[in-house]
Amino acid sequence: MSDGMTVRAGALVATLILTVIAGCTPDPGAQQEPDARSVPGPDPSVEWFADAAAATGLDFVHFNGMSGRFYQPEIMGPGAALLDYDNDGDLDVYLVQGDTLGSDPPLAARPETRPGDRLYRNDLTSDAEGVPSLRFTDVTRESGIRARGYGMGVATGDIDNDGWIDLYLTRFGANQMFRNRGDGTFVDVSAASGTDDPAWSVSSAFVDADRDGWLDLFVANYLYYTLDMHVPCFHPTGPENYCVPEMYRARPSRFFRNRGDGAFDDATAAAGMAREFGPALGVATADVNADGWIDIFVANDQQENQLWINRGDGTFRNLAPLWGVALGEAGEAKADMGVDFGDFDNDGDEDLFVTELTSQGSTLYVNDGSGLFSERSAGAGIRYPSLPYTGFGAGWLDFDNDGWLDLLAVNGLVVESLDRAEAGTAFPLDQPNQLFRNRGDGRFEDVSARAGAVFRLSEVSRGAAFGDLDNDGDTDVVVANAAGPVRLLVNRIGQVRHWLGLRLVGAGGRDMVGARVAVFRSDGTTLWRRARADGSYASANDPRVLVGLGSVSDPVDVRVFWPGGREEEWSGVPVDRYTTLIEGGGR
Repeated sequence: MSDGMTVRAGALVATLILTVIAGCTPDPGAQQEPDARSVPGPDPSVEWFADAAAATGLDFVHFNGMSGRFYQPEIMGPGAALLDYDNDGDLDVYLVQGDTLGSDPPLAARPETRPGDRLYRNDLTSDAEGVPSLRFTDVTRESGIRARGYGMGVATGDIDNDGWIDLYLTRFGANQMFRNRGDGTFVDVSAASGTDDPAWSVSSAFVDADRDGWLDLFVANYLYYTLDMHVPCFHPTGPENYCVPEMYRARPSRFFRNRGDGAFDDATAAAGMAREFGPALGVATADVNADGWIDIFVANDQQENQLWINRGDGTFRNLAPLWGVALGEAGEAKADMGVDFGDFDNDGDEDLFVTELTSQGSTLYVNDGSGLFSERSAGAGIRYPSLPYTGFGAGWLDFDNDGWLDLLAVNGLVVESLDRAEAGTAFPLDQPNQLFRNRGDGRFEDVSARAGAVFRLSEVSRGAAFGDLDNDGDTDVVVANAAGPVRLLVNRIGQVRHWLGLRLVGAGGRDMVGARVAVFRSDGTTLWRRARADGSYASANDPRVLVGLGSVSDPVDVRVFWPGGREEEWSGVPVDRYTTLIEGGGR
């Protein structure tokens, strides 16, 4: 294992390890919410997001193997991941690939001789004036990653605390775990780790559930389904189409506890998670009731969700029905797909966003601070604009760095549009994606029409991974499309305001996902953010914390609540750069 004390930064990352600095940290009890009107909205003359995938070398095209038989896996992938696999300070990209299903010839030509997942190295550079230039190189072959079968999603986490990020791949079939050797290559440890769950898994998440310093793993399983079990289903007007999930039984999800020796134990039953489950598509983790233990939310497809509250003794209890997140506002089970936690109202607790099926509308659950949630989608301006869409990947991001978390959701149908099919569309599930801007008053505005030409595209979007790919201080998004090209949404508006970037690491060099951060600004306001790689749909995000500061340019004070229970403070943290905070190095 590496000692984890050396953090290598990329060309644009100013890494500063802060130790104890004298000074006073403001009292969070005196928190005041930022004034949403104090900073103007994004410049309408600038294209907020621009697709740079092709220009930067992300030449990936997803192949879903559709043959006209309407097999269920064709419509459920793919995901994507942002990770710094080579520890050079910039985010690399992992993209999940499909394959042919059954013996029927596919309707579309394969994009490559042998379809497979792809790892792209970020070769970020900057010119003399510091302007970043993104360029990606396909390093799959030399990485040693050989993904088997039909891919669904990907999760990232340092399973052995050696400071190098590892990969977990969910499949339609046996899952795979790849350990990062730290030399640019990975080794398949699926069987040795005990995590090669042979189910149909979609999303997964690494989480230190027992606070022992080792990342555990939750795997969201979907349906009992094989090609031999396939049942033909039909559109109400007659033609064959994709089935609804109720045609098949839900498959139990799995919780794996990290033993600390490279292997995991299936602790699903011991943790109390074996009896309650649904057809799981999304998973996100957060400490929803502020008791210091990370909880797990599972988004299910047309069945009740689960909110696994961590009891702190190795067991969980599903409190979704009691705490208001099991069902929709009218008590109906909804088709929940993408999910993310974030403090959108700046009151210090974790709120929940979930994407859903066309005609259901996406859902915003607002946390009262104790873990009890209220459904406020309609009042927040989210329900009505999202009704025409089937949402998948989603995430909270402060795209304009004004200090308020916005929402981005990527969309695509799951039942073929007959009008689009008759028009000759090859995979007639396409829909445009959406961007919601937080107005700072509890409401959101659909600003998709102003966000750039990439939001006018109509594609079958599934995974969405969020992170600062060019290290310029704003959040970019990689969108994984089914049966289509990947999109890289480069943010061109966020960096005009001030920001704070934090990488939170443990003594072994591991990114401390689950850590919560309070940022005390010089204007007296406090912003709460969380280090996380999970959430969205079948995808993994940048584990760093990126905080929009609006017009505040002074250094800030930071309080970190580490997953193990330690609380530390740093004073005078500089803005408009990335800073690494190491557990044990604060006050």
